[in-house]
Amino acid sequence: MPATVPSVDTDPHIRGRSKLPSLTGMRFFAALLVFFIHALQPIGPVDPTGPVNPFADQDIAQGLLEFFAPAGYLGVSFFFLLSGFVITWSVKPGERLTAYWRRRVVKIFPNHIVMWAAAMILFASAYTPVSTWLPNLFLVNSWINKFDVQMSVNAPAWSLCAELLFYLAFPLLLLGVRRIRASRLWWWAAGAALSTVGVALVTTYLIPDTPRSPMIPISTTQMWFNYTFPPMRMFEFLLGMLLARIVMAGRWPRIGVVPVLGLLAAGYAAAMYAPAPYNFVSVTVVPFGVAIAAAASADVRGVKTYLDGPVMQWLGNVSFGFYLCQGVVIFWGRQALLGNGTYSTPVAVLVMAGMFVATLLAGWFLYACVETPAMKLWSRPRKRAGAVPPVPAAAPAEPVAAPAAEPVAEPVATVSAGGAPARP
Repeated sequence: MPATVPSVDTDPHIRGRSKLPSLTGMRFFAALLVFFIHALQPIGPVDPTGPVNPFADQDIAQGLLEFFAPAGYLGVSFFFLLSGFVITWSVKPGERLTAYWRRRVVKIFPNHIVMWAAAMILFASAYTPVSTWLPNLFLVNSWINKFDVQMSVNAPAWSLCAELLFYLAFPLLLLGVRRIRASRLWWWAAGAALSTVGVALVTTYLIPDTPRSPMIPISTTQMWFNYTFPPMRMFEFLLGMLLARIVMAGRWPRIGVVPVLGLLAAGYAAAMYAPAPYNFVSVTVVPFGVAIAAAASADVRGVKTYLDGPVMQWLGNVSFGFYLCQGVVIFWGRQALLGNGTYSTPVAVLVMAGMFVATLLAGWFLYACVETPAMKLWSRPRKRAGAVPPVPAAAPAEPVAAPAAEPVAEPVATVSAGGAPARP
C-alpha cells in the first residue's frame, strides 16, 4: 500500500474541473426511493404492533408497497455505484493516505453517531443489548450474520458498513484500476457488472436457503450474504470506479436523456418482477451505471441537465442526512406521534407528505449543524507553522486521448443509502 493516494490518468481538459453538479442532484432521487419503501412498511420495525403505512384502503396500501418494493434495494445500489465514481473522479494525487482516510471517516461518523445516539435515547436502548448496539456504533454490524444485529439501533446505517469498507479499500483498488489500459476499460466494466450476477447465483445455489426470511422469499443467510455483507457490494463500487475512468479518458459515448430514462424505467420494471436476490442489484446495475456516467459526461461537455439548479443541489446535499434520519423519523416518529392508526386516502397522502417534510428537515439539520461543521473542524489536519506543503505526485506517463472539453469541477456526492451513502 502506497503512502499517498495514486493518480489517475485523464484528459487534461477534464483534470481541472472541480464539480459534477448533476451527480449531486441525482442522489436525492435515490434517497427518495428509500424513503417510499420505509414509509410504506406494513409492520413497524420499532413498534411491530401496527403499520407505518398510513393508508386504510388495503388495495392502495398493498399496491403502493408492491410498486415500491424494489426501491430501497435500488437506492442503496445507486449510491454504491455513485460513491465509486465520485471518489475516483475527485481523487487528489499525492494526498497522504492518512489525510484521505481522515476525510472519509469524518464524512460518515459524525452524522452516524448523532443518529445512533438519537435512536438509543428515543427507543433502541430499551431492547438492544451491548452485544448488538456496540457493533452498530463502530459500523461493523453488517459483517455479522444476525438480522437483529445488522438492522439494530438506526437501521439505515447498515449501508455505512459497506461504505466504510469501500473508503478504506479505495487506495488499494485504485492501484489496480489505474493500470488498466483505456482500450480495455469497457471489458473490465462489463466484468464488474456481470460479477453482481455471479454473487446472486452463488447466493441462490451455494448459500443455505433456510431459515426463511420473514420479508422476502430467501433465507436470512442468503439475504445477509447478497445484500448486507460488505464485500459482496464491492463490485458496484468497483464498477463506479471503472465508469469514472471511462469518462475521464473521453471514451463515454453521448447518450441523450430519453434513452437514459427509458433504460432506468426498464431496469425498475425488471426489478419489480425479477426474483430475489437478482432484483437487489443485478437488473439495475447497468441502467444506474449508464445514468451516472451519462450525467457526468453531460457536465463535462457543459450540457444542461436540469439537475444542477439550486433546488436540486440543496436536495442532493441534504440527501445523506435525509436518508440517515429515516430510521428515527419514520420508523419511530410516525407511530410515536400518530399511533398505529390508518386513514382515508386523502389524509394518508397528507401523512406521507408530513413524514417527507419532517425527514427532509431532519436531514437538513444534520447537514447544516453536524456534517458541515464537522468537515470544517476535523476533515483536515491543523496547519503547523513553517510546514512545507506536500508535492503532488506526477501524473502517469501514458497519455489518454480524449476530445476537447470545457473544464469541469470536482464533484461533491453522497453515498449512503435501506440504507444510502455518505458524501465523499
